[in-house]
Amino acid sequence: MMVLKIINVILVLIAVAMGFKQGYAMVSGKQEMLQLFGNWGFSKTAVCINGLVTILAAILILFPKTFVWGNFLMAATILMIICFHLVNKDLKGVVIELPFLMLNLVIIYLQYPFKSS
Repeated sequence: MMVLKIINVILVLIAVAMGFKQGYAMVSGKQEMLQLFGNWGFSKTAVCINGLVTILAAILILFPKTFVWGNFLMAATILMIICFHLVNKDLKGVVIELPFLMLNLVIIYLQYPFKSS
């Protein structure tokens, strides 16, 4: 049981780090992000807002009362990206995003890891 809790903590930290990393890339207007989202009709402002939502989701994951909401919000943003990839028939993009979607779903299943049992 302790091993599962350690794995869960590691998965949560990975999800939070990825959320901050990708969110910051969107907020700061990294060229790759602007190009990717620009293909789907997102303005620079829309990419920035999406980045702020991603960062907010990462923060919410850290707290027990907002843990599920943060994971849900992050999974929703990933699902949105997957849907845009599907619209463009970009299966490689879908395959790249699927593990990140699954990560949030597994974390929800394993529940909040930082509470004392």
